[in-house]
Amino acid sequence: MLLTGTVRPDQPLLAVALPEEAEHLGSPFPVLLTGVGKVCASAAVTRALAAGPLPREIINLGTAGALLPGLSGIHLISRVVQHDFDSATIAALTGQTFGAPIDLSDQGPVLATGDVFVADPGLRAQLSRTAALVDMEGYAVVSAAAAFGVPVRIVKHVSDDADGQAELSWTSAVSECSKALGAWLAQHGTAQAR
Repeated sequence: MLLTGTVRPDQPLLAVALPEEAEHLGSPFPVLLTGVGKVCASAAVTRALAAGPLPREIINLGTAGALLPGLSGIHLISRVVQHDFDSATIAALTGQTFGAPIDLSDQGPVLATGDVFVADPGLRAQLSRTAALVDMEGYAVVSAAAAFGVPVRIVKHVSDDADGQAELSWTSAVSECSKALGAWLAQHGTAQAR
């Protein structure tokens, strides 16, 4: 975890997994580099929010794999789900629901979050039944922020097709994704989440 800048209640806190994704944000807002995966993201957001003060909102910016053909560019996420957590079995065993989907807005694609870099066509096809995009941090950022009552916007730029070429695609696309996210932030970063 690395926090650059000062968290203020009148500004958003930007949460980004990797320095490569944050490279071209060019924002006056504080940036929290969370690290990769749900555990790193959850721990980093929790630590930053517990230290206070709370930001106006968190904007989770980063890359995502496309699970459906033809998806490209920037997407504001409407709902996050965990694709590697067996909510149904846990509910059957305990009678309690853990890891339920979290709604963020009325429009936009569903983002599936899990601790695996999706580069397998079979897994991609399976995940495409419930989501349009896949990442490794979004759900954890939202879940941790919700514990503090902080709203979240998730903004993802498609970096790859979550297929057999995903690793090469992500590496070659991440810089351009960061530039596009920086442009989005310059235009929409001051608008508040609902």
